[in-house]
Order: sequence, then structure tokens, then C-alpha cells
Amino acid sequence: MRAQYTVHGGWQRWCACLGLAWMIAVTAPAAVNPAMSDQLELLDVFNLEYVSDVQISPDGEWIVYVRHFSDVMTDQQHANLWLVDFSGRQHRPLTTGNFSDSSPQWSHAGDKILFRSNRSGKAQLHLLWVASRESMQLSNSANAPGAFAWSHDDQAIAFSMFVPTKPDRVIKMPSKPEGAQWNAPPTYIDELNYRRDGAGYLPAGKRQLFVLPITGGTPRQLTNAEFNHGSPVWSLDDKSLLYSANQHDDRDYDPLNSEIHRLDIASGEVTTLTDRAGPDSAPTISPDGKLIAYLGFDDQFKGYQNNRLYLMQTDGSNARLISADFERAISNIQWDARGRGLYFQYTDQGHDYIGYIGVNGKFKRITGGLGGLSLGRPYNASSFSVTGAGRYAYTVGDATHPADLAVGSNGDDRRLTQVNADLFSYKQLGKVEEIRFKSSYDSLDLQGWIITPPNFDPQQNYPLILEIHGGPFASYGEVFSTELQLFAAAGYVVFYMNPRGSAGYGETFGNYIDKNYPSQDYDDLMSGVDAVIERGYIDRQQLFVTGGSGGGVLSAWIIGKTDRFKAAVVAKPVINWTSWLLTADLPAFAANYWFDKLPWEDPDTYHKYSPLSLVGQVSTPTMLLTGEQDHRTPIPESEQFYTALKLNKVESALVRIPGASHGIADRPSNLIAKVAAILSWFDRFRDHAVEAEAEAP
Repeated sequence: MRAQYTVHGGWQRWCACLGLAWMIAVTAPAAVNPAMSDQLELLDVFNLEYVSDVQISPDGEWIVYVRHFSDVMTDQQHANLWLVDFSGRQHRPLTTGNFSDSSPQWSHAGDKILFRSNRSGKAQLHLLWVASRESMQLSNSANAPGAFAWSHDDQAIAFSMFVPTKPDRVIKMPSKPEGAQWNAPPTYIDELNYRRDGAGYLPAGKRQLFVLPITGGTPRQLTNAEFNHGSPVWSLDDKSLLYSANQHDDRDYDPLNSEIHRLDIASGEVTTLTDRAGPDSAPTISPDGKLIAYLGFDDQFKGYQNNRLYLMQTDGSNARLISADFERAISNIQWDARGRGLYFQYTDQGHDYIGYIGVNGKFKRITGGLGGLSLGRPYNASSFSVTGAGRYAYTVGDATHPADLAVGSNGDDRRLTQVNADLFSYKQLGKVEEIRFKSSYDSLDLQGWIITPPNFDPQQNYPLILEIHGGPFASYGEVFSTELQLFAAAGYVVFYMNPRGSAGYGETFGNYIDKNYPSQDYDDLMSGVDAVIERGYIDRQQLFVTGGSGGGVLSAWIIGKTDRFKAAVVAKPVINWTSWLLTADLPAFAANYWFDKLPWEDPDTYHKYSPLSLVGQVSTPTMLLTGEQDHRTPIPESEQFYTALKLNKVESALVRIPGASHGIADRPSNLIAKVAAILSWFDRFRDHAVEAEAEAP
């Protein structure tokens, strides 16, 4: 379940599932030697690369970007920095080696690049001189620096960093005898938010702000508060920092109520610039230093709320909304050179774009085709940067490839890289086709995509996999997906869509499932399946369903509503909204935005929307699949459903991914394991004899 600030703003053993050894035997031979096949195979996961963090130089002549790759021997993802000129003729690596280099930022003069890297053994800030390619480690802190920014005179760096505090020893243990081997002392917890997915149980401390000269040395800590500080932004005169933070006393219980603040570096004085109920974030100062642009919304405590674009004077006065007529969520705002408007990115009906809004509120679309940052499933994810003069660089991605680098100016766009050309020169992919249809519930216009297997023959019949996105306030698009392409390579037609509640269609569309999830999104999904079946090449007796997180919720809901699917894989789901809210890592967020009341105040509603309420109606063979370290949709959710199915004597299996958090595919082998498990389960119930008969002359 992805935490949304819209609310809108990736194995080596199998555990706890007897009888799955045969699955490994089924899938392993297909991945022995990818060079033997012209179709995508499991081990190709390690061969895929992609581009991210594209940053164009201040003069618009050069682009630095991050190139991601994987190491099959260590099962780790790595990344290096590359540099290319705007024409694409000069192209070279800036860093090399099996390290994780990320987040490059040009100095204002364009002669240096600041970036984060673990090449010293832990994540630190590094400084690189572009002309000589010499570099130095700039920070040497016990904890990893977070968000960072150049001062306007290029002489200092501001950054956020976690600063631990020593917890009180509330539980007083007696001294142990000399040489005694006792267990570690108990951990005392008294905060509402005490763990986070991907990080586990949180140590005591908060993110504070620091400054550091580019000559290195000891960072100066500017803050020491009992709340987390957001990304620092320098004022034009380099005398103060802007940041976003929720400094309210009830911040744990009202997590989105952040404000924008100004910190005077010399005195430490903090001035709060915004005061409305709702999130205010991402401040950026106009070129003349007179205006601050920022993102936010007036919080109505709805599930889906678009980030909007605001302006105010630098003292916080005259705050005004300038994107009132733009009905999509705005992100990544960047001023133009003259301060007459801002560039930004947004998602609209499954596609990512760069847009522009003038200070007068007038909107225009700059370019599209952004995407490719989600290797696993086809989520809309992208990045861009722009110079003041209007040259821009962005991650370009579509259904045929993960993110590459593209540049443009005045609508004249060019793709500069093809980092997967070596692999895709001989690998056939499934063809992706958009489909439009209406919901059987209320004739709502809907959008989805069909992936057909390589060498597809429309005269034959194929099994169908319905794959459902998470969020639930997120969106899929016409972008590359390793998981779905591997399903297609295994001979399945794959269907995915954006049911009501998805991002990129406006707030009304998103809020059809506000305090009403799951509900008619089920009808949308079934309408989509029916629309694909009408194409004439789907075997109606071989329908399969899967999805992760919010898609796991809907997968479990679907099999409680219908028995039309031969098998299901329910990945990292919520099964019982009460137990989930009380054990996941965002309790206040869920209580405020997804329900009207707390579980004990309205248990019937929590049960009504829980897939557990329908478990007695499930007859579909079902696999549950979740990471053992998932704190977003904790594994007891899957265990509840698995045990309930077993008690009802429904054929079922439980797959636990060791060491994995909610982002199961954070390690390449975990992505392989997930796909292998899903295909193994579906292949167990797939009727190959029927397919062979259909293909016979």
C-alpha cells in the first residue's frame, strides 16, 4: 500500500510453504542461458539498465545522469554518473565501479557536480570537478546526508541528516554478573510512528539541517528540534534556508499538516511562512528572489487530493493559487529564467508530461513521453530538469524500453541514449495496445492496456492474466514492465488498467473510492476483462488474477466476489483493515484519509471493506506472497487469509520473501522470485492441453 500525498503529492530460498519445490524445478531451466532465447527470461532481470536523475547544466550544454545496472554475482543494484552534451555527440562516464552514485546536482557556475555515493563504504556527499573529473569526498558523517542544495555563491552546501538521540532507559535492569550472557535489554517504545517500511524499527532522533563549506571540514548543525526537517532551499542572498516541516504539536496524528519555514542561518531564528490546514512543501525561489512557489492543497481529508501550485511573497504574504484551472497533480516545480512561470511534471491518463504554468495561471503542455523509472510493474514514474532558457532533459520511456535520456527545446525532442539496445536487439517483447471501454456499473469511461505474447496469433486462444496496480491512488501507463513482459513471454495475454480511484484522471475520478474501497473498482476491473475477452483471442476458461499491495486487496476481493478465475496470486495485501491499521507503518494517515472513524468506533465498516469478510465465498486456488520485512502491509495480513483459506479447504499456498520489505523487487533476485512464484502457480492450473488442441492444424 503506497502512502500517497495525493492523497497525491525491487532469493534464494522458499519458506513456510511445503510442496513448492516442484515450482523451482519448473521455472529454473528457462533461466539457464538467456542467450539461447529470443524472448525475455528471468535472468534478463540482471541485464536491464535504466536512466534516472537527469540534470541539465545551467548553460544547457551538458546533461549529467545516473545509469543503473545490476550485479548477478552479488544480487545488488548499482549506479554510476554519465555525462553527455546536448547534441549527444560527446558521451562518457564520470564515475565507474560497482557503487551506488546518485542525486547529481550542478553548481550554479556549472563547473562542479555534487552527488551522493557509497564508494567510501557508506553513503556520503562527493564533489566532482567536471573539466578534470577529479573528485573528493566532501562529508564524513556517521549518518548518511539526505537532501542537499548548493548555495548561490557555490561556496557551501546545505543538507538534512538524521541525528540520533539517546533514548531514556525507562526500564531499569539490574547489573548482570560479570561474564553473564544475558539477552539484549528490552526496547521501550512510546511513539505512534515507531517503524517504517524499508527501514524497520526506527531509532530515536530526527532529520536536522546542516551547512558545510565545499572545502570540506565539519558540518555545522543549524537545528535541533523534535521534528523532521524537509529539503533545504537557499535564499537568493544565501543568508537563510527554506524548508518544509510539520512543526505542530499534533504532527503524529495529523501527518500532512506541514508548513513552509525560513531559517536565518546566522541567528537560528525560524519564521513560519504558511499557516493553512494541509501540506505545504517543495518551496522554490524565483530568479529575482521576490517570490516563493510551493505545492500543497487545502486538506479535505479525502483519499485523493491533487497537489496544486501556489505563489507567495518571500515574507509569506499574498499567498495565491495559480493552478486552479489545472485538474492534475503537480510535482517537480522549476522556475523559468525570467520568473514568469514554472515548469513541472504531471500524469494524465496513463502518460507523463512536462507542463508550464505562468504566474498568471495560464497552462501549456511542453512535451510528453516521460517515464521508465519503474522496472517491475508499469507505474508512471519519471524525472526532468530544465534550464532557465527553456532547454530540458528528461527520462523517456514507453512500453518498449525502460528509461533512457531525452532532451528538447521548443518541442524539438531527441532521444540520446539506448542503454538496453544490446539486449533488445535480439529479444522480442510483447506488444502493448491501449484499450478504452466503459464500466458496467455506471458507464464511466475507463482506460487499460493489453500485452500480447511475442509471436502472437489473434486466431488462437490464450490464457489471460489480470494484473492490478497498488496505491490505490496511483496509476499504470504505457511504460515498460519487466514483470508483465515476463508473463507475456510465458504465453499469457496480460491486461492492466486504471480503475476508478487511479491518479491522473482528476479528483472526482480519484475520489469515487474515497471511504469506499474496494467497491465499484471491482466492476471496472471485470468490465475490462470482458472488453479483452470480446477481442476473440482469450480462453474464457483460463483467466488468472494477481496484484500487489492495493492490487492485492482487489485480487483478494475479486475472488470473494466471483469464481471466474482459475487461480489467483494475492501479493502483499491488506486482508483485515482493522488489524492492518493497527500494525502498519502509517496508522494516522490511514485513520484520517481512508476511514471516517477508528476501528472500534465503526467495526462494521472496517469489516465490510475487508476481503476477510468474503473469505467464506472463495473457491479459487490462491497463493499469498509477501516480504517478511514488510511494514506497509505486514505479512500477518497474508497469513490471516492463508489460514482462513486452509480452514475452508481452499487450495492455497503462502510464499514468504526473506528480508524483503514492501518493495519486494528492491533486489533483482526478489523480482525474479516474485515472477517465478506467480508463473509457477498459474502454470499449475493452466490447461496446456486446450492450448495445444487450439493450435493444432
